[in-house]
Amino acid sequence: MAIQRTFAMIKPDAYQNGKVGKIISIIEEKGYKIIHLRLLKFTEKSASQFYEMHKGQPFYEKLIRFTTSDKVVGMVLEKENAIEDFRKLMGSTDPVKAEPDSIRKLYGTGLPPNAIHGSDSSESAKKEITYIFGEFASIPSVEKSSAKEY
Repeated sequence: MAIQRTFAMIKPDAYQNGKVGKIISIIEEKGYKIIHLRLLKFTEKSASQFYEMHKGQPFYEKLIRFTTSDKVVGMVLEKENAIEDFRKLMGSTDPVKAEPDSIRKLYGTGLPPNAIHGSDSSESAKKEITYIFGEFASIPSVEKSSAKEY
C-alpha cells in the first residue's frame, strides 16, 4: 500500500474539554506521523468556505456556529492507507453509535460536537489540507534515500 496523507481537525468541544493531547496520543499510537499541525480559529467566512459541501443541509448553520465557537487543531497525518484507517479510528459520526475505543466514542459529546473531523476521500484530503496549510502540505514526503541533507 502507498503512503497517504489525510486531514484531521480536533474540534472546539475537544479543545474546550482539554482532550487535544489525548487525541493526538491516540493518533500517534496508531502509527500516524503528524506532518503539519496548526491551532486556529475559524471565522464565519472561513468555516463556510471549509464546509461549503454541506451548504443547504439542515445541520449547516449549527455546524458553522459550532466550528466558530472556539479554536480547533488542524493536522496533516501520514501513513499507509491513512484516509480509510483514520475514518475507522474516528468512529461513527454520532458518538452514541461510535465503535468502542474510537475517538468519537471516547471524546465526542454529540452532533456536531463529536471531537474530530477527518477527510472522507483523497480529493477531500487534498482540498482540506490545501485550504488550511497551503499547497505545499499536500505533496507527499520525499523518501529519505533521495533527500539531500543540509
